[in-house]
This record gives sequence, structure tokens and C-alpha cells, in this order.
Amino acid sequence: MRHDCLYLDDIVEAADHIAQFMAGVDFEAFQKSEMLRSAVMQKLGIIGEAAGHISQEPATCYASGAVAANFGIDWEVVWRAATNRCPVLRAQVGGIVASEFGGPAKGSE
Repeated sequence: MRHDCLYLDDIVEAADHIAQFMAGVDFEAFQKSEMLRSAVMQKLGIIGEAAGHISQEPATCYASGAVAANFGIDWEVVWRAATNRCPVLRAQVGGIVASEFGGPAKGSE
């Protein structure tokens, strides 16, 4: 079984990719790009999958409901998750990795 730190790293990495994908993109451009929407959805799926594998203790103590289980296909909800919730989640999980596992999270070196 993988250690929680590896799942947390998966979350950080996926959130970093979403931030890269969304940089400079407005909602209209997001809606028009099937490739961008698909890429963001795939990374949100990774975040959800990784969050589901984190042991109860860190998930209860730290996640504080930051990852929604189902985003559906309401693109406005996906947009808000990618642009508003992912940066917050990334900061929270990056802090956990740094404080609990003694090193910087990926992308924060």
C-alpha cells in the first residue's frame, strides 16, 4: 500500500498541472476547448482518487472537505473548482507535505 505522502504528492502535482492549464484562460476559452476541459477533468479525477486513498487521520485532520467527490459536467462548477478550489487545496496539501513529511511539496522547491 502506498504511503499517504505519495497520494498527497499526487494531489499537489495534479493541482499544479491544473494551474498551468488554466493560466491566462478565461471561462469562455475554457468552455470552447474540449482538450482543456478534458485535461482539467482528468486531473480533478486524479485529485479525487488520491484523496479517497488517504488514510482517515490525515483526511479528517487536513482535507476539511476540500475535494468534492463529483463535479458532474456543469462546466461552471468545473471552472470554479479549477480556478478557486484547486489553488487553495494545493496550498493546504503542500503545507501538509512540508510539515508532516519533512520536505517541500513538488513544485514548491
